[in-house]
Amino acid sequence: MTIPHIDAASVDGLLTWAGVVDSIIEGSRLGEPLIDDTLLRRDGDTLLSRSAWINGLGIAVKSATVFPDNASSGMPAVNGSVSLFDDSTGQLNATLDFHLVTKWKTAADSLLAARRLARPDAQRVLIVGAGAVASSMIDAYRSSFPDADVAVWNRTSERAEQLARTHAVEAVRDLESAVHRADIISTSTMAMDPLIIGAQLRDGQHLDLIGGYRPDMREADDTCIRRGRVFVDARASARDVGDICQPVASGILDDASIVADFTDLDSGLFERRTDDEITVFKNAGGAHLDLMVARHIEALVRESTAADCRD
Repeated sequence: MTIPHIDAASVDGLLTWAGVVDSIIEGSRLGEPLIDDTLLRRDGDTLLSRSAWINGLGIAVKSATVFPDNASSGMPAVNGSVSLFDDSTGQLNATLDFHLVTKWKTAADSLLAARRLARPDAQRVLIVGAGAVASSMIDAYRSSFPDADVAVWNRTSERAEQLARTHAVEAVRDLESAVHRADIISTSTMAMDPLIIGAQLRDGQHLDLIGGYRPDMREADDTCIRRGRVFVDARASARDVGDICQPVASGILDDASIVADFTDLDSGLFERRTDDEITVFKNAGGAHLDLMVARHIEALVRESTAADCRD
């Protein structure tokens, strides 16, 4: 039996942000996933393996290597793969390109939260960071906030300007001013220390924290956590990342202070209450989301292949 491998070319023209968001909503209704992460580090390099099991969807194992110094040699800093296993038999169903799944899962995760937590009349989106995730976030946010202006900031202004030219958005150099002007702030960086300072936030903003996948990484300071209503995609995975575990360790945040995660999407808890409140969402990722999105991708490819055979 040949195990299919699904890459970006396999799904060209099949995927939409709305469809991927819906797959996360539907998957979140299937109950609590079993989740486990393994993190290995060698100096500045990381091997992150994430696995998830959801009744009805099966098993996903996603392994990623993060070698930051690769960028200096023109190689991708992040590499990996996703394996899907059958829920009933445990057999391998498919392998998927790591970057394909990560692109759609990461951005759809944050987009789902923003659709519930950001003000619907948001007029300006700030993307902090200028890597591959930032590019996906520009496209994702434009799909749900088409009238909003988009700006991008990066520590290295040349990279921000390059991304801005590619996506026809504005590159900015003054982060504090850009944060103050934005209605939605989306961070996707490798920051070890906070870039977003809570004293600079204003009422009504939505803060979307994507980077900071390790306990020692942080994108927003304690004041952001104090001022905002905090939401996560999954409590189990969010507990292990710096923007959540560090405030918990210092007593600023506890489980009861996390308003909701995606298991609460149908309860009415995962939503903005007033125009003036600040909402903070931690996109911790997690293999359960990779599983939901990978199954969605696999289904689209299977349906497309069946249609081609009928034709």
